[in-house]
Amino acid sequence: MPKAPSTNPTRPALRRNQKCDAARPHCGTCVKQWQALVSVPAPVGYAHPTEPQCSYDPVEGLTLAPDTDPLEKIKQLEDQITHLKSRLYEKHTGSSSPQVPQAATTGVAGPSNRQTMDNGGIALPHASLAVMNLVTPESPETRFRSTSGSPAMQNASPKPNNDPFMDLLFSGWNPDFPDPATLNHYIDIFFRCDPCGSRVLHRPSFLASMRLSPRDPGFPHSAILHAICASASRWSPQNIVTLPDGTRRDQFAEFHASKTRQYIDRTMASGEDIFSVMQACILLSWYFYQEGRWVEVWIFAAFQTRVAIPLRLNYPGTFSTHGNNSPGAYLAPPKDLRDLESRRRTWWMTIMFDRIASVGGWIHAVDERDLGTELPLRNEDFEAEAPVPSNPQDLSSPDVFTRHPPQYTDSFLLLIKAVMLFGRVTDFNVRGNLRAPTAPSKNQNPFFLPGFEALDKLVAQEFLESLPQIFKNNTGVIDAADGTALDTDMYMVHIVPHAATITLHNPYIDFTDPQNVSTARCVHSARSILSAYYALSATSLDITRLHPFVTICWYLAAVVQVQLCKYFIEINDSERESTVWGEINVLRFAMMEYGQRSPIGTRQERLLQGLMREIVRMTAQKQPLEVGVPLYPFSHSSLFRKDEIPRVPAEDGAALLPISPSFDDQSMPNRSSNNSVSPSGMPGVGWPVRDISGSPANTNFVM
Repeated sequence: MPKAPSTNPTRPALRRNQKCDAARPHCGTCVKQWQALVSVPAPVGYAHPTEPQCSYDPVEGLTLAPDTDPLEKIKQLEDQITHLKSRLYEKHTGSSSPQVPQAATTGVAGPSNRQTMDNGGIALPHASLAVMNLVTPESPETRFRSTSGSPAMQNASPKPNNDPFMDLLFSGWNPDFPDPATLNHYIDIFFRCDPCGSRVLHRPSFLASMRLSPRDPGFPHSAILHAICASASRWSPQNIVTLPDGTRRDQFAEFHASKTRQYIDRTMASGEDIFSVMQACILLSWYFYQEGRWVEVWIFAAFQTRVAIPLRLNYPGTFSTHGNNSPGAYLAPPKDLRDLESRRRTWWMTIMFDRIASVGGWIHAVDERDLGTELPLRNEDFEAEAPVPSNPQDLSSPDVFTRHPPQYTDSFLLLIKAVMLFGRVTDFNVRGNLRAPTAPSKNQNPFFLPGFEALDKLVAQEFLESLPQIFKNNTGVIDAADGTALDTDMYMVHIVPHAATITLHNPYIDFTDPQNVSTARCVHSARSILSAYYALSATSLDITRLHPFVTICWYLAAVVQVQLCKYFIEINDSERESTVWGEINVLRFAMMEYGQRSPIGTRQERLLQGLMREIVRMTAQKQPLEVGVPLYPFSHSSLFRKDEIPRVPAEDGAALLPISPSFDDQSMPNRSSNNSVSPSGMPGVGWPVRDISGSPANTNFVM
């Protein structure tokens, strides 16, 4: 309450609505409140105040100071100013030095900036300009640590206009980005190396837009640039830290992933720039998939589809002229062919991500019957902006998986078809088990199930047989003029159907039945995936450039080999058991090598170790995990640490994929499939099936 001047002997008259009479030592109002309080007995453990506690009414126009120490507040402000000055100095020296400091290139926020980021705000270029005008990044000695009267503060003066960093900021450059040269470097890496999200962006126009002013409306959206930085860090890592659980985190990637999520959160609330932010969300989702961060993968897979549907991307032409009476933020019609094709690719990459994230046996976010968007154009037509009519095929076309028009077929389009074919297998398994009284049994004949035979024929035979000759003979490993090249989409086209075949037939493997078709299918598919890896490892190509879904295919092939190894242990066939151990280890090492760049490989290998516990305990091999060890460049001791116990799948969080039930009394059939026609009539397609030594494999197992 406002106090009366002590020199006034008389009590001032109260104004209207004024409660305080300025009495001494306590005003009448506070005395009455205190008397009313002490008139009631105090509760147990509580004592009334011995005198009135006056609280002062705020004076109009005057804000009461918080209960903080002024010296402490001054110290906090000085620390913030010192940190900003330090960052400006590092930015300045980094732009003129050939060795760029990490703080300047990574864009990782300091303590004060990180606090702003965590509160949900998005730092914009103009946010720091007021402070930057007060600070001159000339030398570390000018960092001020004292009050405003210090010499450092008095000597601070604006830098002349020829400072390139200040010019960059005043041009509208987002300070959360690396400098333009570093950012362009990451963009180049992204388009050259990324096998996933780069498919949604039109590379020529995107690179051209990077030459615009940051204030230009045509400049790429900040969310997309942040997502590109996170994705490209896979091939150009910085500031890697190892967490207590053994996983690795890239601080540079984490920062830019966090900034991308902030834009996504803001768009969820406002709907602003929804299509650009959705594209950024796709790039970020594939980054999470490469990292093996399954919770975020499943959340973002569902989020993307729920956002894309109100945008009408699932309609032919990615736009609907009817049905817009319901509320929602719908996109306008495509502006041109490039805009139309960008929407198609954004939609199909969303659906592919949903199918790949669901291979463990989860229902899809969008049913195949609700996908009306035609398939995209070839990549060469997309980049050249060729005036090609829309693709005549969509998923409702009856022959979409067996007819491939040459003018609408390339490796990316075939990969879409292969993944959607895998999606049909997932739908069949999920819907078949949804209301089934018991789990699938190896004793039942799955070909009696409605729709099983047609799906099996399509997945295991017709799709690969129907590939045009130029793609059937191209397994992704290409002999180019400057050496061997890798088409990762084409490589996946040849192994995804085999992974889908294993997923379809694995519950029905029965080693006691020599005529069991499911056993033949799974053994043949596992050997085909192995042969594809042998063909790639025989070259100097980097397997970490493959699509991250390849690790799931390797895992599924290893599941079959683990069951085969268990059978050989049970019949005491140590020679063939040793061969299978070598094949299992080849797949394990492939996952671990892939995990050197993408943690999804390490996570799948740990999941496989959990599946192998039983055969490791049963085998008579002295060192089964070292059978057939290839000559890898990393440490032998780190590979076979005896104190490292494989994790249980639920603890590790890796993808829980279909595995067969227990097979205590199983035995191997006396014949299986190889490159010739199998007992079920399935011919071998693709690579020649080879054993661990590289020689043609003999898969005719005789009991």
